[in-house]
Amino acid sequence: MKDDCIFCKLANGVFPTNKIYEDEDFAVILDLGPAAKGHALILPKEHYANIYEIPEELLAKAAKLAKRMAAHMTEKLSCDGFNIVQNNGEVAGQTVFHFHIHLIPRYKNDNQKIGWKPGKPSEEELARLGEELKLS
Repeated sequence: MKDDCIFCKLANGVFPTNKIYEDEDFAVILDLGPAAKGHALILPKEHYANIYEIPEELLAKAAKLAKRMAAHMTEKLSCDGFNIVQNNGEVAGQTVFHFHIHLIPRYKNDNQKIGWKPGKPSEEELARLGEELKLS
């Protein structure tokens, strides 16, 4: 736990939360500034600033937990859809630098927007980028 990290403190019970799940590695709490009814956060109890720092095994466990929580929350809240969001870096929308996953139930007419304006790269640009990004 990092002493100056609010999410470390929330995940580890230093401050009270509306916790909806907990195990040895994670706490899932309701977001204090929700995008929609039921918006929750998956928080690892150990401090990792972002996806680049969290160990792969723990990341895999977080993904499984996100799927489990999304199914449970969809059933309980009768929501119409679901966003699972994970941001890395300020420019990508990360405001607290402790790895976390947003679980956002979606409802018809909830007036929330999560999206982007699609670009229009040429076939040549896509081919060049595809070659540059191939993982070997």
